[in-house]
Amino acid sequence: MYPTARFSVAPMLDWTDRHCRYFHRLMSKEALLYTEMVTTGAIIHGKGDFLAYNEEEHPLALQLGGSNPVDLARCAKLAAERGYDEINLNVGCPSDRVQNGMFGACLMGEADLVAQCVAAMREVVDIPVTVKTRIGIDDQDSYEFLTHFIQTVSEKGGCDNFTIHARKAWLKGLSPKENREIPELDYPRVYQLKQDFPQLTMAINGGIKTFDEMEQHLQHLDGVMVGREAYQSPYLMAEVDQRLFGSDRPVMKRREVVEAMYPYIERQLANGSYLGHITRHMLGLFQSMPGARQWRRYISENAHKPGAGIEVVQQALAKIPAELDV
Repeated sequence: MYPTARFSVAPMLDWTDRHCRYFHRLMSKEALLYTEMVTTGAIIHGKGDFLAYNEEEHPLALQLGGSNPVDLARCAKLAAERGYDEINLNVGCPSDRVQNGMFGACLMGEADLVAQCVAAMREVVDIPVTVKTRIGIDDQDSYEFLTHFIQTVSEKGGCDNFTIHARKAWLKGLSPKENREIPELDYPRVYQLKQDFPQLTMAINGGIKTFDEMEQHLQHLDGVMVGREAYQSPYLMAEVDQRLFGSDRPVMKRREVVEAMYPYIERQLANGSYLGHITRHMLGLFQSMPGARQWRRYISENAHKPGAGIEVVQQALAKIPAELDV
């Protein structure tokens, strides 16, 4: 069954790798998880398997970066054959590297091309093809510009599912980090978009941190996508199923999450992974709890050492006061 867009974790370069996704999936069975953006060039020409993931990660979407319909279709087909649940086209990333490759946010100015890309992918896969975009780029930030983009991509490309980052992107003068923080958020514009295109599935992204905020957005839209907050305070994931999906499963405690990671960590270490590549995603698990700083420090100082194993995580967990039922 196709995953709902009700709650998802944003694709974040250098962050949402397969170790991160496995960790998040332990806490939420319902969240839709995304890969980091992978370019068509990397999949077609790169050395290594850019489509690898853990079976436990489903439901899982692959986010593609590219603007060549033939290449995108080829990659979408490969991803569908590998069992991905969704293909998502990146029309939101503002970095220079992305612009030079003619993909990401600059594609907002090329609505017909985006429609061609989506149509080409939809022709070769049975899984959903979705688009993640901004509300505008540079001085092209009118509501008319945004609605023209959505209408073109939905009508000509057949896309019926969009995630809207509620900020515009500045293609010149701001870094990717600044583009996540400086352009003002405009949630009402995304709400209006859903009112004007009620037949389309729409999720909202940008600056969302609390369940109260998520529930507010869900009164207007079909889904919420959370980025940095889900990464920096990952225990948020432990309540997603109960708060947003009505699950009656008990909420996992933080200790249980750490202990549930042990078999995965040991498997990955046996396959040649480095401990630090896994544990870096777990650093924020005890955010704001007694012992949180000692937990972070112990892992940060020891996980990168040659031969570091599961004992590093066990000893870090021992820094959390035993009497805390967390």
